[in-house]
Amino acid sequence: MAMRIDGKAISAQIREELKAECAAFVAETGVLPGLAVIIVGEDPASQVYVRNKKKGCEEVGFFSDGYELPADTTQEELNALVDRLNADERIHGILVQLPLPKHLNETEVLLRIDPSKDVDAFHPYNVGKIMIGDYSFLPCTPAGVMALLERSGIEIAGKKCVVIGRSNIVGKPMSMLLLHANGTVTVCHSKTRDLAAVTREADILVVAIGRADFVTADMVKPGAVVIDVGMNRRADGKLTGDVDFASVEPVASAITPVPGGVGPMTITMLLKNTLTAAKLASLKK
Repeated sequence: MAMRIDGKAISAQIREELKAECAAFVAETGVLPGLAVIIVGEDPASQVYVRNKKKGCEEVGFFSDGYELPADTTQEELNALVDRLNADERIHGILVQLPLPKHLNETEVLLRIDPSKDVDAFHPYNVGKIMIGDYSFLPCTPAGVMALLERSGIEIAGKKCVVIGRSNIVGKPMSMLLLHANGTVTVCHSKTRDLAAVTREADILVVAIGRADFVTADMVKPGAVVIDVGMNRRADGKLTGDVDFASVEPVASAITPVPGGVGPMTITMLLKNTLTAAKLASLKK
């Protein structure tokens, strides 16, 4: 039976470290790390996520500022708020909760965020720095996956790593981080031929495609490490990942459950990025 990688426990451990690190930073500089979160509209899932971010900030000792804007907010109004937060020295990280209402241009907003406050690491400047391996911030979910692997004692160097999914938020940066850790990386997607044959080669399989229970036991090499980034809701309301956990767990050597695997790590990595941003800002003064 596979080792279950406990994202809740690892996340809690990292948050305790961040809390101590934050307290030392505040004692040394008098600066409280600050995170601003912008949400436009009333998407219930986004609202839960934003509340969890605020709770996370309080837990580790950060200042947080939330902006809940109506769904009919204009591009000009949203841009103006981002500009104001860019200029606010109390704010070290700016996060715009996606998706935005369809009448708003997400790319325009993300480009407007000061790269030094881009704690989601979505700005092309930060994406480029990740590509060359000289980064300050990492996208939160891929960074969380790397932390899970590291703290579970799973070696990446020399391993065959397969990532299913090529999104800008998870798949692409995930592949780069595994490559930086000296994994041999294959990225699969909807046009990949004989997907199961590719995934059966993986020593480490990361699944991020948003299709419930898509990866089954016959797609997994015995003894592989399986990281399930998916978060899907069944008809009965229960959460499930992109991996058919019941069939894959007996085959894998280690696996992340859903919920309780990758999910708890995402906000924790956001907090880590915010503290990094505050430290970098203090060095500029």
